[in-house]
Amino acid sequence: MKTMTCRQLGGPCDLAHRGETHDDVINAQDQHLKAAERDGDAARQPARDEMKARWRHPRRSLGWYREMKQAFADLPED
Repeated sequence: MKTMTCRQLGGPCDLAHRGETHDDVINAQDQHLKAAERDGDAARQPARDEMKARWRHPRRSLGWYREMKQAFADLPED
C-alpha cells in the first residue's frame, strides 16, 4: 500500500489517496475531483477539468500517466 496526495497527482490539496497500484490512487483522485465538482468546489475545478481531458484523450495523456506510474513506483510502502 502506498499513498499519493491530490497535489502529487496535479490537484490543489494534500488529501491522501492510498492504493495497492498507481491506478488505485489515480481512480481515487478522479473520485475526489468528481465529488468536489458536484459540491461546487471552484478551487478544484481546474484539476477536474484536466482529469476529464485526460480521460477523453488517453493517448495524449500517456506522458502524465507514465509520470504518475513512476512516481508511485518510487514511493516507499506505507
